Amino acid sequence: MSFSLPDFRRKWSCRGNMSAGAAMVTAAVGLAFVLADRAEARTHGAPFDIFGFGAPRPHRSVHATKIPLPKPRPQEAPKATDEAAPQAEGKPSLEKPSLEKPSLEKPSLDKASPDKPEKPAEAAPPPEKQLSACRLALTEEIAIAPSIPDIRGPGDCGGVDLVRLEAIVLPDKRKVAVKPAAILRCTMATAIADWVRTDMVPLAASLGSTITDLDNFDSFECRGRNRVAGAMLSEHGKANALDVRALKLANGQSIGLTDRTIARDVRERVLHSVCSRFSTVLGPGSDWYHEDHVHLDLAQRRNDYRICQWNVWDPLPQVAPLLPAQRPEEAPPRDVAAEPESKEEADQQGAEKPAAPEDKSTDKIRIRKPATKKRR
Repeated sequence: MSFSLPDFRRKWSCRGNMSAGAAMVTAAVGLAFVLADRAEARTHGAPFDIFGFGAPRPHRSVHATKIPLPKPRPQEAPKATDEAAPQAEGKPSLEKPSLEKPSLEKPSLDKASPDKPEKPAEAAPPPEKQLSACRLALTEEIAIAPSIPDIRGPGDCGGVDLVRLEAIVLPDKRKVAVKPAAILRCTMATAIADWVRTDMVPLAASLGSTITDLDNFDSFECRGRNRVAGAMLSEHGKANALDVRALKLANGQSIGLTDRTIARDVRERVLHSVCSRFSTVLGPGSDWYHEDHVHLDLAQRRNDYRICQWNVWDPLPQVAPLLPAQRPEEAPPRDVAAEPESKEEADQQGAEKPAAPEDKSTDKIRIRKPATKKRR
């Protein structure tokens, strides 16, 4: 069929009213077809529905599957706790094995319950540090010296197997307090305790008393020798040294190791005892840093070399010898004692004096005495 605009005008020119009605009928028929298509479920999409305005495709019918439910539990059945016990004994557990050691206890229902979450396994405590032979030997019958943690300071400062020496227990159960308490290595604390118990107790007994306190001047301190900046690390920095100033007795007397008022034989006994026990002994005369105390340590050197530098000075005299003696009362006055008693003595004194020079101009050369250096 072929249509043209003149034919269309000729065909519908005299039917103006009928053309409007035909257009309405055509629109109504098309709308009816659209509504009918939306009402019915189509299995295939419209070929020209590119924007998705057409009716959606119906889904296939879903067939509901019946899930079998468990039968109700009879009343005469045993309880859940009684039934779970033999099952746990006969069947292995389905839970994942843990890192801890297997337990022989029966599994609890609380752990498998979904309502209560399982608790995380606690970390095992670190193994206890084994005590050294020195620590085992230094018991409370010898000294009150509790162990302290190892000290790791800067450089080589610090030490291991450390104790806090608070008191030394004597053989008769009396205690010698260390004031203040000294932080030392176990070996150094043992050496101090043996020195006091073996050597100093008999010394105090010879003086008619007993030891009560040990005056600790310095123990552990992270520093160089003699507190000099840049010097080598002192044995104090290794907790391997103790500075002792005095030993106090029960009768109120104090044995000052560097006190010159103490008898010389007493200080010499202390000197011989410490030099036979310790590898380093520094006291008065060693340097200007140990004039008021004695340094003791157990430094290890090649060929077991030892240092014992301690000059036991003599006690100070009661009266200073530089002062002149008092003039006796029966002595004559000084001006009378200076006059000659006879003419012969006066002639002798005149003969001893040299003759005065006749010419003063000749007195140009003077005799000078050699200068003497004064002692400091």
